[in-house]
Amino acid sequence: MTTQLSDTVGLLRELIAFPTISELSNLDMIAYLGHRLESAGARVDIFHDDIGHKANLFATIGPEVDGGIVLSGHSDVVPVAEQDWASDPFELTEHEGRLYGRGTCDMKGFIAAATAMAPYFAERVRDRPIHFAFTYDEEVGCFGAQALVESLRARNLRPGVAIIGEPTMMRVIEGHKGCYEYTTHFCGLAGHGSAPDRGVNAVEYAVRYVNRLLELKEALRARAPKDSRFDPPWTTINTGSLKGGVAHNVIASNATIEWEMRPVQAADANFVKEDLRRYCEEMLLPRMREICPDASVVTEIIGEVDGLEPTDLNEARDIMMELTGANGADLVPFGTEAGLFQSYGMSAVVCGPGSIDQAHKPDEYLSLDQLQQCLDMLGRLGDRLGR
Repeated sequence: MTTQLSDTVGLLRELIAFPTISELSNLDMIAYLGHRLESAGARVDIFHDDIGHKANLFATIGPEVDGGIVLSGHSDVVPVAEQDWASDPFELTEHEGRLYGRGTCDMKGFIAAATAMAPYFAERVRDRPIHFAFTYDEEVGCFGAQALVESLRARNLRPGVAIIGEPTMMRVIEGHKGCYEYTTHFCGLAGHGSAPDRGVNAVEYAVRYVNRLLELKEALRARAPKDSRFDPPWTTINTGSLKGGVAHNVIASNATIEWEMRPVQAADANFVKEDLRRYCEEMLLPRMREICPDASVVTEIIGEVDGLEPTDLNEARDIMMELTGANGADLVPFGTEAGLFQSYGMSAVVCGPGSIDQAHKPDEYLSLDQLQQCLDMLGRLGDRLGR
C-alpha cells in the first residue's frame, strides 16, 4: 500500500467516525475538513444554514480567478436504523481489500481522496484554482448544494468546472435525470356518507388529480427528445401514495398524494407544473368551493433537484475522459448535485470511486482498488494544473 493510499484510508477512517446522518449536524466533520485543508494552504469558507445546525465548506487552492475546477461531495449519509451490519457502521473496517462503513462509497471516500490530495495540489496549481465543495443534506433534497450555489452567486465566484465524486466505479457520467418530489394536500368538507352532495370529498378530488397525473404521464412520452439516451427516454411521473379519509361512512375532509417526476429536460417540468396549476384553478377548486369556500389544494415542494443535461460542449467531461482514459461518457438513473452546478453555468460531470450498488445498504464498502484509481486520477489532475 502506498503512503498516499495509506494516508487517505486514515483520513477516511476519521470521516466515517462522524455520524453525519442527514437528520444530525455535520458541523464537526466540516470543521475537521476545514482544518485539514487550511493546513494544506487552502483558503476556507464555511457557510452555515439558517439555524447554524449544518454547514457547507468551500475551499480554494490557487489564484483568486474565475474558471476554477470544483471537487464536490456531500457530507451527509443515510440512516443505519433497522439495517443488519456485520460491524459498527461508524467505525471503518478493512477486510480483503474492502473498506466497510457508512458513507465509504457514498461519498466520504471521494471527500477523503480529494482532501488528502490537497498538499499535492498546493505544490502544482498555477493559473487555474482548484476548489473543494463539501455540502450538507444531499440525501434529503440537495438543500446544501442549492444553498452553496447561492453563496457563490452572492460572492460572485464563478468556477468553470464541477466534478461530483458520486460512486460511478470511476466511469465518466455526463447526464442524469432530475428528481422533483411533491406532496399535494386536499382539504374538503366532512359529512355523513349518506349525503355526499353536502360535503367535499377530498379523496375523490385527489383521485381526479391522480388521473391528471396519469394523463400527463402519457403525454410526456411524446415529448421525449430525439436521440435521448435516457432509459426510458422521456420524463416519468410516479404516484407514490394516496392517503385520506377515516371511515366507510364519512365524507373524507382531507387527502394527501405523494408523487414525483424525473425530468429529462427542464421544459418538461415546467409543462407538468403549469398544466396542474391550470387544472386545479380551472377545474377542481371551482367545484370544491361551490360547497365549501375554504376548500383548498396545496402542493408542497419536497425537493426540486435539476438533472444533469448532456451537452455537446462539456469541458468537465473532456477533462475527466483525459484523466481516466475513458473512451466515452455514460448516463445514470440516479440523481446527484451536478445539475445544480450546471445551472450556475459550470460544465459538470459525475465520476467517483465505488459502486452505487453499495450505497444505502448494510455493510456498505469501498474497495481499495477503487480508492487508488481515484487518487491516481486526482494526481493526474494536479499534474495537469501544473503545466
